[in-house]
Amino acid sequence: MATDASPKYRTPDFHPEVSVTPSTPATLQHDGLEFWQFMISGSIAGSVEHMAMFPVDTLKTRMQVLDASFPVKPIGVRQAFNSILKLEGPAGLYRGIGAMGLGAGPAHAVYFSVYELCKEFFSRGDPNNSVAHAVSGICATVASDAVITPMDMVKQRLQLKSSPYKGVADCVKRVLVEEGIGALYASYRTTVVMNAPFTAVHFATYEAAKRGLMEVDPESASEESLVVHATAGAMAGALAAAVTTPLDVVKTQLQCQGVCGCDRFSSSSIGNVIQTIVRKDGCRGLMRGWIPRILFHAPAAAICWSTYEASKSFFQRLNDTDTSNC
Repeated sequence: MATDASPKYRTPDFHPEVSVTPSTPATLQHDGLEFWQFMISGSIAGSVEHMAMFPVDTLKTRMQVLDASFPVKPIGVRQAFNSILKLEGPAGLYRGIGAMGLGAGPAHAVYFSVYELCKEFFSRGDPNNSVAHAVSGICATVASDAVITPMDMVKQRLQLKSSPYKGVADCVKRVLVEEGIGALYASYRTTVVMNAPFTAVHFATYEAAKRGLMEVDPESASEESLVVHATAGAMAGALAAAVTTPLDVVKTQLQCQGVCGCDRFSSSSIGNVIQTIVRKDGCRGLMRGWIPRILFHAPAAAICWSTYEASKSFFQRLNDTDTSNC
């Protein structure tokens, strides 16, 4: 997914401390929110993020595919954009958005829910246990990728030029009949391997950038404004996207193999795909689409973090209102 980000929670000064008693649901956790409220906040953030940046994702996919020709002719962002508009119109930039709409919300809901469950289990009551947070993030990534991978594959195939599929349902049906259910998860291993370093780089950069921004503007330190979250998220998303572009190219190749002239691989081995790409296009082939990938993840991370924090704030105000009415 564009942002594999686990939330960093805080207890705002204006929220009462929640003590867990036999009459208080154990689902009340950080920030005074309930478990389902974190799920909804994450689902909203993920959906808004992917929908808003979908046209850029389409450009990335078009630039990363390899056809059967040799050598591969390079294609730039402007060339890909103009080609889509000229031949397919604006609608061409949104082919496959239905698949992402079906997958992004549930995947992010699974991510945040698994993260919370694992963090509670591994931290053993220690909120500052960074190892527990890291392990929880990995577990959350593995689970959410299992949800998003099939729809991501469908989305990628629909984004291809002259895609043979009529829509999401037609693509799923034909893939199952012609290639089997394994085709839906051909890139799962690569996706998990890619998201591990993506998450590590993203969080390291995000926390460092957030601390730096708070030092520049000390007034924001007490409230962690949405501007801070958005700016730090954009910086983190851009760097993480650049570092993991080669694995994203491999993922795209595996998801689109055998469609619209794209290469078909003898196995889903990451090494096998990398060798094929380097043999046909050199090492530069592993960085195909890096510009639109950065252009996607920088604002996407900013949108995700700010939307997530805004959603949490909404639920916090809602909970405070309910408490005051009791």
